[in-house]
Amino acid sequence: MIAESVSPIQFRLLGPVTASRAQSEVPLSGTKIQTVLAKLLLAGGRTVSDTSLSTALWGHHPPSTSSAQIYTYVSRLRKQLGAAVSIARQGPGYVLDAPHSEVDVFEFERLTALGQRALGQCDYTAASRYFGEGIELWQGEPLENATEHLQEVEVPRLLAARLTALEHRVEADLALGRHHQISAELTGLVAGFPLNERLRAQLITALYRCGRQAEAVHVYHKGRTVLAEQMGVDPGPELRAAYESMLRGEMHGTAAAPAVVPTTLPPVPVPFVGRSRALDLLGAILVPRRAHRAEQPVRALITGIAGIGKSGLAAVAAHGAAHHYPDGQLHAELCHADGRPKTPGEVLVRLLRALGEPRASADHSGFPALTGDVEELVRLYRTRTAGRRLLLLLDDATGDAQIDPLLPAGTGTAVVVTSRTHLTSVPMAHTVVLDPMGEEEALQLLGATMGAQRMADQPEVARTLVRQCAGLPLAVRIAGTRLASRPQWPLSELAGRLADPSRRLEELRFGDLGVSDGFRSSFGRLRPRTRKTLPWLSMLGEQPFTAAAAGGALGMSAHRAESVLEDLVDASLMGITRTAQAQLTYQFHPLVLLFAEALSHDGRPMRPCHA
Repeated sequence: MIAESVSPIQFRLLGPVTASRAQSEVPLSGTKIQTVLAKLLLAGGRTVSDTSLSTALWGHHPPSTSSAQIYTYVSRLRKQLGAAVSIARQGPGYVLDAPHSEVDVFEFERLTALGQRALGQCDYTAASRYFGEGIELWQGEPLENATEHLQEVEVPRLLAARLTALEHRVEADLALGRHHQISAELTGLVAGFPLNERLRAQLITALYRCGRQAEAVHVYHKGRTVLAEQMGVDPGPELRAAYESMLRGEMHGTAAAPAVVPTTLPPVPVPFVGRSRALDLLGAILVPRRAHRAEQPVRALITGIAGIGKSGLAAVAAHGAAHHYPDGQLHAELCHADGRPKTPGEVLVRLLRALGEPRASADHSGFPALTGDVEELVRLYRTRTAGRRLLLLLDDATGDAQIDPLLPAGTGTAVVVTSRTHLTSVPMAHTVVLDPMGEEEALQLLGATMGAQRMADQPEVARTLVRQCAGLPLAVRIAGTRLASRPQWPLSELAGRLADPSRRLEELRFGDLGVSDGFRSSFGRLRPRTRKTLPWLSMLGEQPFTAAAAGGALGMSAHRAESVLEDLVDASLMGITRTAQAQLTYQFHPLVLLFAEALSHDGRPMRPCHA
């Protein structure tokens, strides 16, 4: 009995949530227990708060006894798992520690990381083996017996990782000349993922090398039709390149695969609606330019309020321009998930890793010491990027100092920056300021998210919903996703919930996404003096107001109030316009106003500053 109690446990999440010890399954009593276990395991040894557990179990409508029920589930887990696993109370949450146990998700991540490294080193045999072993760990739909609330947050990420592993394994197999062995599998994958251009390009390559050129041509034209009908776009550079290479008869090689080009751009958001003028402008900006026979670097800045769609627009524009930058397309998130800015050193290490710098590999013992030496990292980064035609997407920049070290050295490079803050340190920048969506575009987005027919059944309620979302794409997406996840709800159910301004921001939340999160992050980056004024300015309401009116609300001169307002404009928490009489006026976005009003009712009244 003692030996069994300390035997390591094998946890499986890539399929039904199970636990086994010495080839015998550990009984886990019910969906709620399995959900708590999965949530704790996925945290990887980090504390999971009671709130996170509650959301995973019941969504945003927990029972009044949620704390007691969570305590009961954790107690049962402790008894069922035995001494091999520790579940400790830590702060307002729990942390699971199972040092000698195996978790299939982490083993999958380890194997795919090894596969990626082997692929980068052109060791295709090892890459195919590692990716294949990782894919074999899957036993069905991940988290199959957990709650839908946990599934909707975690499953998309896991499935995307599996699809990427499949793409990379196929890439290695094609390089090894295994086109006969994988053509049938690729045909099934393309049928399952008809919008995936990389898989379709790989199938074209495999069919052509098998002597099935007519079928390969059909696969391309079928893909072009699907992309046009479902997405309204033409084939991207990778799919076009495969087709053109086939037509030129350049696909006969097998083992001589091209060098791996870093392509880490985020996926295009689906659905993506509107923004045609901004896309046209960015498309023109991102075409490489020449002056005096020398290629010039391209810089673009996309700015606007949190949730306005900067990242999605940047991803669409970057994918559209990728063929201009054949040496690679890189992406870097400049903030952590909690909104804290990343240091330039952290970002540079990731960029160098993507560029194939061997000292930046995840397991290299000497490289982490460089993370504190930003100058050395910048030197290495600029050496790596010199002379290369690269596209770099820097997402959610917080300030000028964060951007400067990340600008590549190559003259043929393009850098697209998204930021809620207006930046000055992006040389030759073209700035695209995103405004809220118009009502018709917002209706298109709502229909694409929740289903056009359902929206057509209640058109006036749909218009009410998009007005309540005030043209903010994130708010519209969340509203549409909530309705899509609740087919039993009439549209009026959500419209009724959003009708109360005091509840609107709370209702505009789904999974880990919330409209107020971005506002809170922007608010936290303000100077303390400016943060103090926002609740008082909310008293001026939704209509435009002057600096003099703001000064009256804040108890300060119009000149000082104007300085505060400019800080808010720079942080995209306040809009600014010029009237026909050449007078500057300021205005809250309706949802930012609700956020500011909530600050003034949080039990901590603030005194206005006096001149």
